[in-house]
Amino acid sequence: MLLNASGCLDALTAPEVARSLDAFVTKTITPEPREGNAPVRIAETDAGMLNAIGLANPGRERFVAETLPLLRELDVPLWVSVGGFSAAEYAETCAALEDVAAIELNLSCPNVDEAPESAAAIVAACRTATGLPLYAKLSPAAWDIAEGARAVEAAGADGLSLVNTLRGLALDPRTLRPTLARGTGGYSGPALKPVALAAVYACATAVEIPIVGMGGVRSGLDALELIAAGASAVALGTVLFGDPEAPVRVRAELAAEAAERDLGHPLDARALAHSSLQMSVSRSGNEMQKVPGNRPKVTA
Repeated sequence: MLLNASGCLDALTAPEVARSLDAFVTKTITPEPREGNAPVRIAETDAGMLNAIGLANPGRERFVAETLPLLRELDVPLWVSVGGFSAAEYAETCAALEDVAAIELNLSCPNVDEAPESAAAIVAACRTATGLPLYAKLSPAAWDIAEGARAVEAAGADGLSLVNTLRGLALDPRTLRPTLARGTGGYSGPALKPVALAAVYACATAVEIPIVGMGGVRSGLDALELIAAGASAVALGTVLFGDPEAPVRVRAELAAEAAERDLGHPLDARALAHSSLQMSVSRSGNEMQKVPGNRPKVTA
């Protein structure tokens, strides 16, 4: 199953790209409209990019009334990314959502102030507010991300999204001052892949819920490695900015990489990196039941 990382694709501007995915993940929605941080908000680096968008979005009311109906016309399963500055704000937005495949709780944005409650407390509040599948998006900056994964699973999360961006800094080579107006931003790109692999690998042994792996995915082999580390699905992020054909290409490469290893299906590689674990998951259990939003054409 292939998704986009939240904020890396505008489905209404590029509908055909969105339709080439197995599910579309929206930008993060907050209760009130946000203009986001002041520009400059994006900076390229040697091995990726920094962003400090600051959760710019139309707010919950306009999203539900105006944006969500347009997204439904794409006929793509929808995951809505939800943010906030308190557990109550997260829960209120979750309660306002209906008939979407899943809700991804953005618990780790490095570009805004965080809610005072723990990730587990936010998940618990959202669990009481909705019966929809909840995926907790965690930060790779945590020293023991597996501990956080266990906590959100116990609080009622149905899955994990791993990983969000890491905080980074870029300096203007002439002035030697920060390139981004905010100073630091969220780093994404190829160099994030080893971090993502480590997080998925650690959490796959700690929890029973499915994992969406993301971070630095550019090829089918990158996707297969995340599956081998324990992911049930893979999201594409920074690559979408430069290659709108990436979903089609990565899907084909993923199938070829699996076939080259005599795997009947890419998901047959799930958790192969864990030589001492027995974590093989059947296609029916993993594709159509554990990860919301799949359609019959799913190949990853």
